[in-house]
This record gives sequence, structure tokens and C-alpha cells, in this order.
Amino acid sequence: MKLTDINIKKAKPIEKTRKLFDGGGLYIEIASFGGKLWRHKYRFDGKYKLLALGKYPYVPLQEARKCTLKRGNNLRRALIRLL
Repeated sequence: MKLTDINIKKAKPIEKTRKLFDGGGLYIEIASFGGKLWRHKYRFDGKYKLLALGKYPYVPLQEARKCTLKRGNNLRRALIRLL
């Protein structure tokens, strides 16, 4: 299920850090102290990589999705150049 702004705003911190997934490797990490950070998990050269895209609400949901698509396209172009 895709995330919505309402779901993110209503998400309360718990004792442990938790993740709310949006799809395509994009998720928001909610820390125990209440901080919300966008992350993008992807695979490159057989290894998982993790990028921080910024804090919510400074980076809204739509902007985080655009960053994820842009980074994915850049990685694909880089792979094509290598081959």
C-alpha cells in the first residue's frame, strides 16, 4: 500500500525505530524520539545500498518519490555506460 501524507503525519514513534514502506525501495524511518527520515534502499553491483533523502516534512512525500525515480534512472544510465 502506498503511503499518504495523512498516514505519515499520524504515525507515532514507538520504542524501536520502525519503517513505513512506499514501494520501489522508498520508505520513511520513524525514530523512537519522533524524527522522520526518508530513505531509499537499492541494489547495486550485488550489494544493498542505502541513501538518506532528507527529513519529513522538509522533504514532502512527492519530492521523495521524485528523488527515488531520478536516482534509479541515473543508476540505470551508469550501468548502461559501463556495459
